[in-house]
Amino acid sequence: VEFLHLAKTSQEPNSIARYFSTKGRYEDVNSYLMEDILAANRSILQLPSAQCHEIHLTAIIRHGTRYPTVKNIKEMHQLYELVQRNASGEESWLREIQTQWRMWYTDDMDGRLVQKGVDDLRHLAVRLSKLFPSLISEQNLRGGLIKFITSSKHRCVNSTLAFKSGLTELWNIQDQEFDHAVNDSLMRFFDRCAKFLQDVDSNPLAVVEVDKFKSGPEMSGVLDKIADRLRVPHSDITYDLAQAAFYLCAYEFAIKTVNSPWCQLFDEHDAEAMEYVHDLKEYWKRGHGYDINSKSSCILFHDVFSRLDRSWMFGETVTVQVGHADTLLPLLTLLGFFKDTDALTSTNYATQTQRSFRTSRMLPYAANLLLVLYDCGAGDLRLQPLLNEHSVTFPGLTGQQDSMPLYRDVKERYKDLLQGCDFETECKLFGPSAEG
Repeated sequence: VEFLHLAKTSQEPNSIARYFSTKGRYEDVNSYLMEDILAANRSILQLPSAQCHEIHLTAIIRHGTRYPTVKNIKEMHQLYELVQRNASGEESWLREIQTQWRMWYTDDMDGRLVQKGVDDLRHLAVRLSKLFPSLISEQNLRGGLIKFITSSKHRCVNSTLAFKSGLTELWNIQDQEFDHAVNDSLMRFFDRCAKFLQDVDSNPLAVVEVDKFKSGPEMSGVLDKIADRLRVPHSDITYDLAQAAFYLCAYEFAIKTVNSPWCQLFDEHDAEAMEYVHDLKEYWKRGHGYDINSKSSCILFHDVFSRLDRSWMFGETVTVQVGHADTLLPLLTLLGFFKDTDALTSTNYATQTQRSFRTSRMLPYAANLLLVLYDCGAGDLRLQPLLNEHSVTFPGLTGQQDSMPLYRDVKERYKDLLQGCDFETECKLFGPSAEG
């Protein structure tokens, strides 16, 4: 298979790539993949006993690398024109922007999957087939035991097709095609939760901490440094233009593995502050900031657990569900992951350097939450959570086998959610308060 021989990825360093938030490459979270993009992290396969064997896998996956959205592209054009028109200086990177670099982003790209994004999902499919060969197998695929569910967005549908092609190319399947179901109720639940839409998504007050940080001293310092590097008046550089520059750097690296001259507008301290703005926004709009953020994912939460319950009784083997960062983050939040002692605010940036809530590590392109159910004999069912192909521990569940706890202990841990967390109740307007 052709792509099996293209396992080496570019290792061009980019000193600020670890701060690209949800615009980061999967390989920058899993650096071992830079050596071999098809390497399987076998350290996650340490089982409690030799009797254990996997019986079900649910994979909830973010789409692969994509183009910027129209909104971001328009801001990039605005910045590019400003630099062409007003910037001055003899630095080589600035001359490169003004004389060689061409604005190649067009409105019709609008969030579409790029070739690198296709590869993200093809390669993930191959790695998962290596890790779980008894589940992700040619026999199970041909037998209809691997189900595919996707958001209706083109980047998710195309990511689903890419995951399937990774498997069909691996096994050289040419005589059969495999269906997928489009299900926005599950994969875009946030669009259908009225309380979330009203109280958070379209409520400017919900992101007041983000706005305060954008206009605070740390971000003012970043904007001034960008203006000084371009030799333009400080008043010319708004936060939106700084973000456009940061995205120009991030997207060139994610899509083309190119160290863009736009990256020279930021040092590591600037990049950390840019990341914090993004983390603040995700925290208050999709994460622990408000209770409804996570409760909007109740429908997906129940779907996952009902699937796990059914799998060991009815032989449902693998479900691959492709959605968005906005699909994964509320569910991770509901499960209690990445909850720091203190909330992220506009005033505690300096004390949040060791925070666990870091979207650059949690939600790169092709981020994935895997839930693997094992049968260890004599009714001993265990559930292993994996995030981005690394072992994680269900918050509040610790013990000898904390990376692979008893399934009944997991259900006990989430008992209140399993007995409640009703999407219709949580999402109706005038329901429980969004505070929390």
